[in-house]
Amino acid sequence: MKKIVSMLSLALLLNASQGDSPLSLDEALNILKQNNLEIKNAQFDVETAALDENLVSGKHWGKLDLIQDFARSNDAGNVFGFKLASREASFGDFGFSDFSIPTTPAEQQALLATQPDDLNYPEARNFFQTKLKYEVPVFTGFAISSYGEIMASMKKMKTLDKEQVIAEQTYQLRKSYYDMALLESSTKNLTTILNNINTLENTTKSMIDVGYAKNVDLLEVQAKKGNVERLLVQMHANQKLLYSYISFLLNEKVEKIQLPSTDVPMPSYSNEEILNANLDIKKAKAGLEIRESMIGVSKSSYYPMVGAFAEASTADNTFLGDAVDHRAYTVGARATWNLFNGGIDDAQVQKSQVEQLKTKSQVQLARLGTALQIDKIKTEIESFDEEINFLEKELLLANEIYNNYEGRYREKLSSMSDVIIKQSEQIEKILQLQMMKNKKNERIFALEKLANGENK
Repeated sequence: MKKIVSMLSLALLLNASQGDSPLSLDEALNILKQNNLEIKNAQFDVETAALDENLVSGKHWGKLDLIQDFARSNDAGNVFGFKLASREASFGDFGFSDFSIPTTPAEQQALLATQPDDLNYPEARNFFQTKLKYEVPVFTGFAISSYGEIMASMKKMKTLDKEQVIAEQTYQLRKSYYDMALLESSTKNLTTILNNINTLENTTKSMIDVGYAKNVDLLEVQAKKGNVERLLVQMHANQKLLYSYISFLLNEKVEKIQLPSTDVPMPSYSNEEILNANLDIKKAKAGLEIRESMIGVSKSSYYPMVGAFAEASTADNTFLGDAVDHRAYTVGARATWNLFNGGIDDAQVQKSQVEQLKTKSQVQLARLGTALQIDKIKTEIESFDEEINFLEKELLLANEIYNNYEGRYREKLSSMSDVIIKQSEQIEKILQLQMMKNKKNERIFALEKLANGENK
């Protein structure tokens, strides 16, 4: 029922994305988790690891085989063996038809030298044997249980890999949404500037008509207009690329999205919370568990290996002929214990212990490295906040200065070159502000990714 509800929800979200209503970020994230191909591939890896775990667990229960043999032979040993297996051997099979009771020593010697034809040259015989055989490991020096722990850790590792893929794809999707919002904001600002340039162009034409401006002033305005139009074309192209990328991430055509605010909220978790949730650290710990289990596998060679088996069979010269009368059974056990192999077992144990110590060191290194990344990212975000604050004030000032110079140009108190210069400064501040907000957003997303994509 849960799967059906999930599929219906996904269908509704997909229909919403294809309709006229813009796709919100929350809706897109739900579609991402259900539809993204990389996430699906990561899920397949998790399922494969779970099946590997089941394969090892099944070793505890041994195996039951049904063996059906069919043979035909006139080999003396085979024919006699076939008869014994089917409990049909008789004294005649020993060649008693060639024997006669000796009465003299010479006849006794001749009897000993007789080669019985029934034994040496038997007629060809069919052989059908049906056997049910069960083999089970009784004690393996804890090797199977250690391998089971390894497979469980591998499944955990693949699950963490999947979570990491989800975090990465979520990061890419959220960043794309916020990049689109910044592009839209910058496009609006540049469109306002373009409208101002159009007004300035019309004003310049009017001033040329009455002799208060020159043609070169008009050319300067038109050149700046072309520059702004070129920037707008680039931004529209970037928006188109972002829509293509969002469609790729969702594995579904997306043509309209609901834009978030241009500012990504700063997450509120502590450094310790990030370290506890970090997937790289969790994967390093899972790797340490694998190394510890490998020590158990290496030590299993010190112990004896004990296995037991039982089999039931029936044999005849026809398939299942007289199956009940010809049935047989065998039960048994075998123990093997390697007492010396040149010190290889001890070297293998020591190697596993060294690798475990190395992995333990890597866990500590992963934690320290992640803590360093957290401090670095938070410092960068603080720096970007300061720069954004300054740039916003500088943009307000650039807008006021441009408006002032435009008014002075109308009154012939400044040249068109001065107006164009101030307008260039205005455009530069807009682009710088967009770039700085992009950098800040990217760093916030990176911080969230370190915390397994959780945002508070």
